[in-house]
Amino acid sequence: MNVAVIGGHKCSQKHYLIALELGKLIAQEGWILICGGRTGVMEAACQGAHQVGGITVGIMPTEDGRDANPFVKVRIPTGLGYARNFLVVRAADIVVAVDGECGTLSELAFALSEEKTVLGIDTWDIPGVVAVKSAREAADRIKRRLSARPKKSSGRQQKRCMSQK
Repeated sequence: MNVAVIGGHKCSQKHYLIALELGKLIAQEGWILICGGRTGVMEAACQGAHQVGGITVGIMPTEDGRDANPFVKVRIPTGLGYARNFLVVRAADIVVAVDGECGTLSELAFALSEEKTVLGIDTWDIPGVVAVKSAREAADRIKRRLSARPKKSSGRQQKRCMSQK
């Protein structure tokens, strides 16, 4: 399960702490944290995941990825600038926004158009974004969403179904 954490490259102490906790919760569940790899909310989430041994992936706006925060384990340099926001969303199964400004808004728009589950903590109030009050509530909703998903059939069952056509 890939969980994208999106939010501003600048954030308040309050939002930094929320993202830090969110990163820890994501890693403790064994989920992979996807983000834009830079500062602010992204750094806080990566730091939280890093503290508990999680995997963090930064999809970087630059060509070399040297501007990644120190808690990004896997750097994916794109050279795409803000256009990389689409890749952050595309790589995720679920998206959680913490605060954020125009870059976050673009990621929310991409996520909603891709029909991703989108949770938001103190972020844009737009249709389709499910408001949650805390990192814990976000993690709990993700777990509920996972348990509600239909089980995928094995490859053998799929082959059997295809051979019957």
